[in-house]
Amino acid sequence: MISAFEKYLTPWSLTEDGNHMITHSSDLLPVIYKNQPALLKIARSKEEERGNLLMAWWNGQGGAAPVFLHEGPAVLMERALGQNSLIHMAKNNQDEQATKIICAAAQKLHGIKNKNPPPSLITLSEYFRALGPAASQHGSVLIQANQTAEELLKNPKDSVILHGDIHHGNILDFGEKGWLAIDPKALMGESYFDFANLFLNPDFELATKPGRLESQLMLVSKTANLNSHRLLQWILAYAGLSAAWHLEDGTDPKLALTIAEITLALILSNQPAAH
Repeated sequence: MISAFEKYLTPWSLTEDGNHMITHSSDLLPVIYKNQPALLKIARSKEEERGNLLMAWWNGQGGAAPVFLHEGPAVLMERALGQNSLIHMAKNNQDEQATKIICAAAQKLHGIKNKNPPPSLITLSEYFRALGPAASQHGSVLIQANQTAEELLKNPKDSVILHGDIHHGNILDFGEKGWLAIDPKALMGESYFDFANLFLNPDFELATKPGRLESQLMLVSKTANLNSHRLLQWILAYAGLSAAWHLEDGTDPKLALTIAEITLALILSNQPAAH
């Protein structure tokens, strides 16, 4: 038992129900709460704390996983026990179906209109702050990604509360309750942003498969009623930001740079036409 969890087990009447996990951002412990499976998550960073606060604010509405308790860095949420996986689906001839599920989850989250949103939400302008310096230092496709991001951020179409990290691994099967979102980044900005990350997922092989980005672009544009050219611009901007983070951390930016290059080529060729 790790002491980080002990602070919450007795006061919240929790019983351990599995082995704990430690990630770079959180401590996780499967527990039982009021006779139902739950997950105790303790944030290790301010970013994760903001995400926990947004999960508590959503409180199971729309496409978000239900939250039972929240205090400081800790959140207690329902545990996903469904057997299906969007990652597995995408890799096993159900890529289109997985994408439609992700789009539906994002749209539900964007539709939540609670009063008094969390004050800790981060704007997209602040979130993109690493891209400019990376473009100046490394050049290449990052220059176009940064220019595109600046233009998009200067002229937003709308502003909603964003999940900020929607992809195949953050939409889970909650059985009868359907597919629900976990682990948000708690951002505020244009709704298109939340659809960009799925184009870099679920892995390099599928994301960079010839023709896949184009077909996914048409599918997401139609399913979520988005302008395909503007969505392409957001994919380029996000791929550039992802690459900037990798370069900053000393990790491999190959996937992000490859998606950025594919996307830029489509933008420059004016194909496909705007939806």
